[in-house]
Amino acid sequence: MAELRSRPNATTTTTNTTTDSSNNNQKLGKEGTKNGGGSRGDQPEKSDPMIYIIFVSLLFDLLAFTIILPLLPSLLEYYRQNDASGLYAVLTDRVRWFQQLLGAPERYISVLFGGFLGSMFSFLQFVASPIVGGLSDYYGRKPVLLVCASGIAMSYLLWACSSNFALFVLARFVGGISKGNISLCMSVITDVSSVKTRGRGMALVGVAFSLGFIVGPMIGAMFAIFSDKSASGGAWFVLPSLLAFGLAVGDLLVLACCLKETLPKAKRVKEISSALSYGLQLLNFSAIFRFAAIKNVPKKDIEALRSIGLIYFLYLFLYSGLEFTVTFLMYHKFGYTSMDQAKMFLTTGVIMTLLQGSVVRRLPEAKIKGYAIFSLYLIVPAFVLVGLAEGSRMLYAGMTLFAISTAFAVTCLTTLVSKYGNDDQKGSVLGIFRSLGALARALGPFVGCIAFWCVGSKITYIAGGLLLIYPALALQRLRI
Repeated sequence: MAELRSRPNATTTTTNTTTDSSNNNQKLGKEGTKNGGGSRGDQPEKSDPMIYIIFVSLLFDLLAFTIILPLLPSLLEYYRQNDASGLYAVLTDRVRWFQQLLGAPERYISVLFGGFLGSMFSFLQFVASPIVGGLSDYYGRKPVLLVCASGIAMSYLLWACSSNFALFVLARFVGGISKGNISLCMSVITDVSSVKTRGRGMALVGVAFSLGFIVGPMIGAMFAIFSDKSASGGAWFVLPSLLAFGLAVGDLLVLACCLKETLPKAKRVKEISSALSYGLQLLNFSAIFRFAAIKNVPKKDIEALRSIGLIYFLYLFLYSGLEFTVTFLMYHKFGYTSMDQAKMFLTTGVIMTLLQGSVVRRLPEAKIKGYAIFSLYLIVPAFVLVGLAEGSRMLYAGMTLFAISTAFAVTCLTTLVSKYGNDDQKGSVLGIFRSLGALARALGPFVGCIAFWCVGSKITYIAGGLLLIYPALALQRLRI
């Protein structure tokens, strides 16, 4: 979720031809500036209109995606009491012996199942994104984006019909396997931008994510409250899920009617096997940690990439596990309603949006590492405060520090790693880097929820916060 807020946590599979295209665009831009002279030469290079189409598409997608966030604890409680499929009961029986061994409360089983669903969704995204990216290098961006958007819309329709837990799990499965649209949107921006304009395109993506995480949870909570009153204890989630479906259909229409193909046939790979080969490399755990696909670069650069990659993975693994359980903490420990949780998301989202819009995007290159270290250290007291909190004031204090840290961390680490590799390898470097993030997010929520379930929230958050000192210390000691 945090990766989504600052920058999408999906693998971007951008071919060398795409990178070469953006480099050529940059060269043409420079020549035009030289030849134009006068005031034309002083004018900033304009962004391609397709970047704004991607912004609107992502905004629709993220509003739909974030509607469920404050509702998940309540949803799992609903299925615990109203599961006609019997899947929830079967899974509960499977973990009953472990629950009795640890003395974990019955109501915390929903936390464990929530972690499973969160990790399943992220793992499917980890698997789908590089494959989808490879397919788009062969078939083009638009048709593959349309397939992904259709799958996402179908997942929300399944959610609306999920009168039992088995259907809900199927809906999350379909949504996860279709979530390669994020990486494709990044590829579209790479296709149509030069080095100068790419930063502006990425900044717009960041704004879309921040707005999604501000508005989405709020409207989800409001619809849930309205549904509670009208449904009298029935399937109260139908209206929020139909709203998410409507937003997904809006996204599909925007892509179908407004998006132009950004990867012309002349620049696509000729064989689908070669298109998928790089994507499949991103599913090899050992290869992505070693940055094995990056060749012909100095040894010190490879070592720097591996070090930053490991720091990033450890940070996101711990961070995502703790972050995912925050909604369950608010629900079980503080008794927060969906609206109370939405207000928390609103607070953190506004802080992140303001910082990303006013500070993060203007950071000079020389200060990127310093701010990355600062953000990694800041997350330590944030989670410790959340773990120690007994009331809303301390919880809000911890979540405020969390928002400040999140605004800087992923963006700064991504900027650091983007300096490495040859010009035709930048897309590969960032693709591998995002694969590490996706893998961390696939593992973190389940591990975090197991810890929450086994030892409770206080120990989980304090121990997790203290463990996050290591990535910060490692980055501080790294000479890059």
